Amino acid sequence: MGGIDRLRAVLSTRAPRELRAEAFPPALLAAQGELSRAAVLVPLFEREGEVHVLLTRRRADLRQHAGQVSFPGGRMENGEESLAAALREAWEEIGLEPRRVEVLGRLDETLVGTTWFRLTPWVGLVPYPYPFVANPGEVEAILSCSLIDLARPGVHRTEEREAYGGRHLIHFYEIPPLTIWGATARILSELVTLWSAR
Repeated sequence: MGGIDRLRAVLSTRAPRELRAEAFPPALLAAQGELSRAAVLVPLFEREGEVHVLLTRRRADLRQHAGQVSFPGGRMENGEESLAAALREAWEEIGLEPRRVEVLGRLDETLVGTTWFRLTPWVGLVPYPYPFVANPGEVEAILSCSLIDLARPGVHRTEEREAYGGRHLIHFYEIPPLTIWGATARILSELVTLWSAR
C-alpha cells in the first residue's frame, strides 16, 4: 500500500486525541484563562512517487511566530468548526481552494507553547502541480519537504524546557536550510510516525 493510501486508511480508523484539562499547566490556566482555539491544514502531495508536505515560512515582521516554518492555519472564528478554519486559512495564506483538498483525517490536538493555542491539525491531499500564491501580508515563502527526508535518522530531536511551572517536550527537525520546531515539528512527528507504520 502506498504512502498516501496508508495514511488515508490509518486516519480514517483512528480516534485523534483531544487535550485533557490535566495537559495544561495550572499556572497557565490561571494566567490565560480559557485557551483560544486554532486549526491548521497539513497539505500533502505526491511528486515523483514520493509524499511531500507543504509548509510556509511566516514573515519575519509578524507579531506572532515571526519567521517560523509552519502550516497554513490560524485562529478559529466564533462558531467556526476546526476543519472549516483550516481550509479557510489555507485559502487565505497560500491560495489553495478548499474544493481542491481531499481531507484524509485529523491528527491529535496539540498545545502551541508560545502563544498557548489549542491547535487542531487536519491532513489533506492537495493537487500537484498547483498555482499556490503566498499571501504577502503573512507568508514569506511556500516550502516543501518529503516525508522520506523527515524520517531519516538524526533529522528529528527533542529537548525539555520549562514553562509555567511544568516541563514540556519541544520537537525539532533539522533539514538544512530549514529548522522546524515547536507545534509544527510535533505535528510532523505524529504524521511521520503514522506514515512510516507498516
